[in-house]
Amino acid sequence: MKRRQFVNRAATSSLALAFMGTIACKQDSKKATPAAGAENNLDPATMDAEEAEMFFQISLAQWSFHRALKSGEMDNLDFAAKARSLGCEGLEYVNQFFADKAKDTAYLTLMNERAEAEGLQNVLVMIDGEGNLADSDAKKRLQAIENHYKWVEAANFLGCHAIRVNLGGGKEMEAAAKAGVDSLSKLSEFAKDANIEILVENHGGFSSNGAWLAGVMEKVNLDNCGTLPDFGNFCIEYGENYSCAKEYDRYKGIAEMLPHAKAISAKSHDFDDQGNETQIDYLKVMKMVKDSGYRGFVGIEYEGSVLPEEEGVIKTRDLLLKVGKELGV
Repeated sequence: MKRRQFVNRAATSSLALAFMGTIACKQDSKKATPAAGAENNLDPATMDAEEAEMFFQISLAQWSFHRALKSGEMDNLDFAAKARSLGCEGLEYVNQFFADKAKDTAYLTLMNERAEAEGLQNVLVMIDGEGNLADSDAKKRLQAIENHYKWVEAANFLGCHAIRVNLGGGKEMEAAAKAGVDSLSKLSEFAKDANIEILVENHGGFSSNGAWLAGVMEKVNLDNCGTLPDFGNFCIEYGENYSCAKEYDRYKGIAEMLPHAKAISAKSHDFDDQGNETQIDYLKVMKMVKDSGYRGFVGIEYEGSVLPEEEGVIKTRDLLLKVGKELGV
């Protein structure tokens, strides 16, 4: 399967809004499957739809359904159909949900077939559990780099444009930055021939310090290395029971990461009666994203515990649609 080119392209998203608040993906690029239509009452003959032109497309981060996936209620291969039924256009996988399949081309082919059947694009793979790329121990860090190689190859096979990595393991800021630069440079060089981008998410610790991460990006200075700004991960110091003791200013951090952004994660936890995220000003951050010149997928990542996972995804989707329509193309 040829690699699909879709990051930072000028994109408009035609999402059909049914009167019950359900949506369908762009009709000119999606296959209307009976299962998806039936699940969401998306009968073209009866729904009252309007076009929504936006500067981004909506993808779904698999972590949004981590409880269902971990419990066995949902299988990794069911993810594409679920994303399609919820009106998403792209898929963002998490490696732990097919951890032993990175080199299993037969299984990866099934993933491709499921995505193609739903008319969706495989966007990226989020990588966890493969070692610390900012570890001060050179031997451990080099092993971590090599551990990521198989995921670069898997992402290429899936037609993704990127893998998301973490810059964890550092104990001292300057040393961690130096180690991170070296790791990202080596990994990005390896990924270059596979047309895969290496993206770093603000995922706690030094990586949630926007200025620190931007500095790392500037030192790496490779076209296929960038950031994946997450709207919600800005804890830079943890306390007891993994509670956040110190948080970086989210809007400052997002602004610092956006010049290097090649993907966006729309994190959400809770919503008020008007459907707004209670901790994150979505209109503000999405305007920042638009003003930065980013044109590509914005991934829904519901991480709340109050709402059922599917309801949280729907509320995040609807909020993105509302803000996207207001901001325009």
